[in-house]
Amino acid sequence: MTGPDATIATDYDYQTYDRSIEKTVSLRQASPERDLGRLHAWLGSEHVKPYWQLDLPLPAFRDRLVEKLADDHLTPYVGCLDHVPMSYWECYWAADDDVANHYDAKPTDQGVHLLIGPEEYLGHGYALPLMRAVVAMQFRHPETDRVIAEPDARNERVIHVFETCGFEPRKEFRFDEAEKDALLLVCERDTFESDVLAGPRAAPARGVSADD
Repeated sequence: MTGPDATIATDYDYQTYDRSIEKTVSLRQASPERDLGRLHAWLGSEHVKPYWQLDLPLPAFRDRLVEKLADDHLTPYVGCLDHVPMSYWECYWAADDDVANHYDAKPTDQGVHLLIGPEEYLGHGYALPLMRAVVAMQFRHPETDRVIAEPDARNERVIHVFETCGFEPRKEFRFDEAEKDALLLVCERDTFESDVLAGPRAAPARGVSADD
């Protein structure tokens, strides 16, 4: 397990208390039974729609969510603050994703997408602690040494959060499969553990809506 403050609770895949916001950050896998309504509302929000293509009628959205849950290369998560669901994450194996057509992906590289749902959680510095927890969870896989992201190149807020979390920009590219101009960001395990986990946890990050 990565990080000295991390614990695992029965309802969550990963949980940690973040001192910088004095809140418990928890992550659990999404499910249609628990999350269909909230995810449909979040993906249809005005601050999310420019970066995601999931503003769909509820039946079509349910079908897409079920497809994602059945996809072996991707795991959807709901992120919680003090056990209140407020964010959506997709963790995926990059070598099995379309992004592998655009960089030299290693079999153990993982990737991440994100959005914060309810607008009342935007602009309070929550994105960085959440991101830090998700990347720490991904680095629990002992063979993963890189986590990548490919946010929409227009999304300066989320790019700032990634960079604050130890991700380094590598290149911009036309990501035709995702219908966007993307920025490839790479986080190395050594950088994350030495500069992010071991660094101060009091500096706030700017608010973020979504990453693609």
